[in-house]
Amino acid sequence: MLELKDIRKDYPAGGGVVRALRGINLQFRKNEFVSILGPSGCGKTTLLNIIGGLDQYTEGDLIINGRSTKDYKDRDWDTYRNHSVGFVFQSYNLIPHQTVLQNVEIALSLSGVSKHERRKRAKEALERVGLGDQLKKKPGEMSGGQMQRVAIARAIVNNPDIILADEPTGALDTETSVQVMDILKEISKDCLVIMVTHNPELAEKYSTRIIRMLDGNTTTDTNPLSVKEVEMEAQRVAHIQATETKQNRKKPSMSIFTSFGLSLKNLISKKGRTILTSFAGSIGIIGIALIYAVSNGATMFIDSVQEETLSSYPLTIEAQHMDMGSLLETFMGQAESAEKHDNDAIYQKAMFYNMVNALNSMETIENDLKAFKAYIENVIDDEDDKTGLKEALLGIQYTYNTDLLVYTQNIDGSIIRSDTQELLQELLIEYMGMDMSGMINMQESYGFSMMSPSAVLWQEILTGDKGKLVNDVVEKQYDVIYGSWPNQYDEIVLVVDDNNEIDDMTLYALGLLSKEDIDELADAAFNKTPLEVKSNKWSFEEICDMDFRVVLGSSCYKYNEKTGLYDDLRKTETGLKFLYDNGLKLKVSGIIKPNPDATSTMLTGSIGYTAKLTEYIIKQAENSDAVKAQLANPSIDIFTGKPFAENTGNLSDADKVTEFKKYIDSLNDDGKAAAYVKIMSIPTDHHLEYMMTEALKSVGIEKVDGAYTETGIDIMKKTLTQSFSEQMGMKYDEVAEYINSMPEEDIINLFVGMLEQQIKDSYAQGIEQSLSQIPVAELVAALNDAMQSYTEEQLAQFYDEVVVFSENEYEANLCELGYVDLDSPYTINLYASSFENKDVIEAAIAQYNKDVEDLQKIAYTDYVGIMMSSVTTIINAITYVLIAFVAVSLVVSSIMIGVITLISVQERTKEIGILRAIGASKQNVSGMFNAETVMIGFTSGFIGVVVTAILCLPINMILQYFTGLGNLRAQLPLPVALILIGISVMLTLVSGIIPSLSAAKKEPVVALRTE
Repeated sequence: MLELKDIRKDYPAGGGVVRALRGINLQFRKNEFVSILGPSGCGKTTLLNIIGGLDQYTEGDLIINGRSTKDYKDRDWDTYRNHSVGFVFQSYNLIPHQTVLQNVEIALSLSGVSKHERRKRAKEALERVGLGDQLKKKPGEMSGGQMQRVAIARAIVNNPDIILADEPTGALDTETSVQVMDILKEISKDCLVIMVTHNPELAEKYSTRIIRMLDGNTTTDTNPLSVKEVEMEAQRVAHIQATETKQNRKKPSMSIFTSFGLSLKNLISKKGRTILTSFAGSIGIIGIALIYAVSNGATMFIDSVQEETLSSYPLTIEAQHMDMGSLLETFMGQAESAEKHDNDAIYQKAMFYNMVNALNSMETIENDLKAFKAYIENVIDDEDDKTGLKEALLGIQYTYNTDLLVYTQNIDGSIIRSDTQELLQELLIEYMGMDMSGMINMQESYGFSMMSPSAVLWQEILTGDKGKLVNDVVEKQYDVIYGSWPNQYDEIVLVVDDNNEIDDMTLYALGLLSKEDIDELADAAFNKTPLEVKSNKWSFEEICDMDFRVVLGSSCYKYNEKTGLYDDLRKTETGLKFLYDNGLKLKVSGIIKPNPDATSTMLTGSIGYTAKLTEYIIKQAENSDAVKAQLANPSIDIFTGKPFAENTGNLSDADKVTEFKKYIDSLNDDGKAAAYVKIMSIPTDHHLEYMMTEALKSVGIEKVDGAYTETGIDIMKKTLTQSFSEQMGMKYDEVAEYINSMPEEDIINLFVGMLEQQIKDSYAQGIEQSLSQIPVAELVAALNDAMQSYTEEQLAQFYDEVVVFSENEYEANLCELGYVDLDSPYTINLYASSFENKDVIEAAIAQYNKDVEDLQKIAYTDYVGIMMSSVTTIINAITYVLIAFVAVSLVVSSIMIGVITLISVQERTKEIGILRAIGASKQNVSGMFNAETVMIGFTSGFIGVVVTAILCLPINMILQYFTGLGNLRAQLPLPVALILIGISVMLTLVSGIIPSLSAAKKEPVVALRTE
């Protein structure tokens, strides 16, 4: 039962109040046809809206089936409108972009009825009103009477308890009005029909009850409920309440598919504006996508440049490290002042001091590369590597302190070493008159080294993963123009430039030019005379047929039974030919040239060989006789027979005696004779003191009471001044001033030391002359006799003054022979694929240093990191600018989408009222517009991505045209495209929140009145 108790409704109007209803008290039966009559403005429609839950009363109470509505919440009113009330409006209020069937179905969608069931019930409702054959038509294709019948079908499809009809025949002709009234009359048999009308004739004809209103009050009621009917309705309501406690009605909710369906049909109905809106929204996405595509292309290009550049500049760790970082920073001007100055004056920057201080603070650090190599290999073998080093490493190269000896036959048939260094040395000596010491000075002065990688002809190729002889990066940087990459340890590749050329110096080292050809070029260059440059060329087959032989360092030395030493066979043509004929033959497997798209290449030499060749050479050296002999005699140089000077540092006197005797025994007769002469040339301390005293007296220098006289000091000064002036080529007065400024003690020590050396030299010269006529055999016999009489003190002295030490070192000899420990490299080159991975490698080294003892800590200088710090700053700055630009684009797009959505809300206000009238909640309305913004966002994002993909084609053509870089191209990855579409959806969703909330807050009554 529906009951109104003292219902009042006030509307604020300016500064006053309009009282639309002034205390309405009515009760309605379960099923009856009630007509409400009255003049316009008497409150009929307001009463109908309050009964239907479209408007709220100011005072009183609306009781529905015995339940007061004073505490009803929005969800309760939504449920009431959806399940209990059906509306039939004068203006039909159909959704124009929905079909007839969909207009009727929508109420059932809110009730949660299945698709099959709601379609069935909607068809039945339309058939009931005589429109069973008009299901697919849209409201705009129907007459007014047909549209009103659709509205009635929508009202009854959910089997409501109450049908509210507001002027259902007001816009219809008489015949159609009768048809509509017949339908309503039929419906009133099963439910309560309350109709507001201005036509008293229709009311009298069809209604079972007529209520008249005037100025917000009811004036007459033709058929009010009797007391008995009220009691019966009360019993019925009690039964209903008991039933509803067991099975409550489901609250209406619009499914996501319904929301999207309504929004999609609305967008399709306005497809022109939808496309323009989506395209306008896509402009921001296009901008972002293009920025990312170009940025991604640039990033990929930079990554490839980094990878290729870092392949040329690995992180190098040397066995002997000298920290040049502080010095390099000083030269680059990166060293910061300790004190910050105000902008009030000019201050001195200690640039020169910092440079000198950096030079003085440099020290050589011994790195334990054996332990570090073991650590690296353990990390690589560890499947659960937590340091990140395994993934960060692009490749590892171990180099050893050995020399690769490769020989070939020149075109004139002579055997030459396949190297440019010896040729450069010969040219410098021949044309610049420079000896070896001069070349060393030039290298030190100008920082130029003929041993630098740029001057090295033969270069080891970086190995790849899992035993691959050539790293993938090297294969990417070079194209094989003939043959293939090395597959065996004895295979090599020839490297040409991008124009298939090889420089003339390298051609000589390869045996393709003669020494005369090089001399002719050098003569023309040094004498500045014109020379016709010859243009030679060789076929790929000729190059690959060249003969190169590797000679082991240990094989170069043969034991000489006469001298007991190892002689270098390379010093004779016969010996060199023997070595060449028996050397390891290398095969040129292919010819490579730089890839046109490669910005940097790893190989600086002209011939590349594999690490397997290095390992082969080192392993072969272990079994040679020369290596075994040197290992068996670590204190004696097997090349000269002389002891190594490096072994004398910590010898005691007893050790010196023993070593001296061994030294004498190791000498042949000529050596023993020379040793005896040298021993006899050493004056005894007593004899030396006597000769010193006599020499001082001879020049007028004497001591009085143990001290030299002033006259003697003056003589010393004059003598020193004269001697220094002659030796140094300086003026006498300048030297005299310097000598006079010296302390007296220093003058005495300097003069006495000089005089003592002169006496020793004179004495030795005299002895050598006197003994030069004695036969060697007699000198040897004399030495043998004297060795029995020398004291241990004398023998220890003779070790220091007589023994001739080798200029070589023990380790250097082993390296010369090619003997090194494979587990103890000379340098370790760590190649990173990017600067980020280089940081990972450095972090792993830092962690390694934390975990080991001080003696095993690794020191190195990151030259690339120091030089690239400014590049990183520039890249970061560009990134920030792009981020700011993208942020502005996003904000503009958001505002635009929000405005467009708000316009859509205004246009669909009546639709909002219709949906609220049939039970849609505020959340349903908000969700519908959110669905619309999501679809617009998806369309905008999709258009943006597609347009970006299309625009990338001309952009790439432009980039490649102006830069000439084939691998610099804009590219939008698929994951990023999907992310951008998602961003577009989220962006439009966020921008549509405010409009959707404004739509949800619209009152149903107000929304229905909006046109």
